[in-house]
Amino acid sequence: MNVKARACQFQRRRAQEQTKQMDTNEFFNLLTSPELFDVLEQHLPEHRERRYPPTETLSMFLSQAMSADRSCQNVVNTSEVKRAVAGLPRQNTYTGSYCKARQRLPAELIKALARHTGQALGKITPREWLWQGRPVKLIDGTTVTMPDTETNQAVYPQQRNQQPGLGFPICRVLGVVCLASGCIVDAAMGPYRGKGGSEHGLLRQVVDSFLAGDIVIGDAIYCSYFMLADLKQRGVDAVFEQNGSRRKSTDFRRGKRLGENDHLVIYHKPKLKPDWMSEDAYDQVPDTIEIRELKVGEKILVTTLLSEEQATKSALKWLYKNRWHVELDLRNIKTTLGMEILSCKSPEMAEKEIWVYFLAYNLIRLVMAQSAKLADLLPRQISFKHTLQIWLAYRQVNVEYEESLSELCVLIAENTVGNRPGRIEPRAVKMRPKPYPLLMKPRVEAQESIRINGHPKKQKYGQQP
Repeated sequence: MNVKARACQFQRRRAQEQTKQMDTNEFFNLLTSPELFDVLEQHLPEHRERRYPPTETLSMFLSQAMSADRSCQNVVNTSEVKRAVAGLPRQNTYTGSYCKARQRLPAELIKALARHTGQALGKITPREWLWQGRPVKLIDGTTVTMPDTETNQAVYPQQRNQQPGLGFPICRVLGVVCLASGCIVDAAMGPYRGKGGSEHGLLRQVVDSFLAGDIVIGDAIYCSYFMLADLKQRGVDAVFEQNGSRRKSTDFRRGKRLGENDHLVIYHKPKLKPDWMSEDAYDQVPDTIEIRELKVGEKILVTTLLSEEQATKSALKWLYKNRWHVELDLRNIKTTLGMEILSCKSPEMAEKEIWVYFLAYNLIRLVMAQSAKLADLLPRQISFKHTLQIWLAYRQVNVEYEESLSELCVLIAENTVGNRPGRIEPRAVKMRPKPYPLLMKPRVEAQESIRINGHPKKQKYGQQP
């Protein structure tokens, strides 16, 4: 028996022993809690009996987000097959009714459920999963594209250097992720360019999701005086990388020295008021704040954790190193679940689609948290894709929920993520793409050209006609 097989066998035994000693449904109770039903009832619209009521529509929408084939036709086909197997009256496989039901589904309902699951999961996180007993939240932004329609382009315009008809609408998304459980706590979205699309602007939309006692970790783009002051007034600590504009002026010979390349300094409020801030809000910002700067490796960190005894230099280095997890979490949502390229053709539906992906992601994270607790692991040690595959297979089998839940968690906890510090991989693909030229004119014009001149000869990848 090889090492991996022995490790899986050990994890199985440990999870089975834990199952006998604790409440198997500890985390899954979130899905049947009175608070969740209150959220559901509060945002559930008045509706008459239809083929697809809101709860069933949301369930099918979630299935789309978790399925490899995310088409509406596939989810409607699956629904009809289930009805046939259950002996229910046959309907049809046309997608029109389902698409209309998705349009009627309130966006606020999906948002509220996604936020509730993420925040509720964070509240019951075991203390041993926290950093010095404090919740840590990671922030980062990413982009997704959507179908090239007039309505999408109006709200989420494409890049300026692309000709009309050749690009795709781009939406910028900012996520707040719990370090311990990996769940999405809150999110905001806006256009890739233009007013309201900066990551700072999106962060200001979700700043209320940070609670007193939290620690926020982000890269250099979020390190501004006004954000640090706002978080400090809320009782929230921050650990950011130093902004490039301040990096050259950082001088560790000044301020109160705490150690080598580690000191306390005073930041002064900028004299110019930002355009997005009102005069009253600007006046309420303190004139100075005390900040700790420290150099770890090639990075300079800026933090409001001022005590060198409570937050040592090595501890802060380890903490900021974990910021990378938010990159992996967003990759799981975009690549593993498939949010990278949306399918909805209107901005309203695209927003719903993004929140459905977040809700689906949080539900998978909930399963991972349950499995990690049973196997005495951390949720970050369990593979997201492995959990998703097991969950999809589980849903296809008609078994009793309570009887199979513990065994499901055991299967999920068997496959842990390898510890590969300092791993380096080339950002390149080995598989050559098909030898088609890039589309350099609107599709309508390209179709007309083909009708007149026929298809061009095959060319090397990237070569233009």
